[in-house]
Amino acid sequence: MQGNNPIRPPAKGDGSRLEVKHLFPTLQGEGPYTGHPAVFVRLGGCNLACHFCDTDFENFATHAVEDIVANVIALAQDALGQRVRQLVVITGGEPLRQNIAPLCAKLQDEGFKIQIETNGTLYRPLPEGVDIICSPKNAGQGYGALRDDILQRVTALKFIISKHDERYNHVADVGQSRYQTPVYVQPMDEQDDDRNMENRLHALALAERHGYILSLQTHKILGIE
Repeated sequence: MQGNNPIRPPAKGDGSRLEVKHLFPTLQGEGPYTGHPAVFVRLGGCNLACHFCDTDFENFATHAVEDIVANVIALAQDALGQRVRQLVVITGGEPLRQNIAPLCAKLQDEGFKIQIETNGTLYRPLPEGVDIICSPKNAGQGYGALRDDILQRVTALKFIISKHDERYNHVADVGQSRYQTPVYVQPMDEQDDDRNMENRLHALALAERHGYILSLQTHKILGIE
């Protein structure tokens, strides 16, 4: 959206219906589950408007959780009806803007592994076993410490890295040192080949210098969604 989205507040509701942009089968392209076949549940709306955001999450529709789960099950199967995707990635937008706990529980009941991707500014209780990948954002006043309730649940932190934007040219301690949380560094996509290469090299240097884990957006390299 590149910051051209309305900033939406947390949604109310019991989680029986969710605002959904898109469901699709793919490979997870970044972070700890890179390369894993997955079904993505892209939810609508976000409480931030980041200038580098490369995702369209508006023009969503409301669906019952039961229908979402049925669609995920179908998308996880191959042409012979065998399940070939065990991972479900719930993303957005900002997935914790909505009550996704019932969706997570129902997907776990169906035997799926659940990963969510969040900016870390919101939190709702989630079932045990849900992996939370948090990508902190810097609105210009520096990185703030993350809420302790989300820090206690975070599986990994993923920092977006740009050599050209001083807000995103480093990794800040947002609380990960207290919990020894793994840190991934991911080059920002600035829609410019030269700048993107500089971002990759800068992220690589940070990883080598500090022991971070390099995350590349392999879905873009492969040309898949």
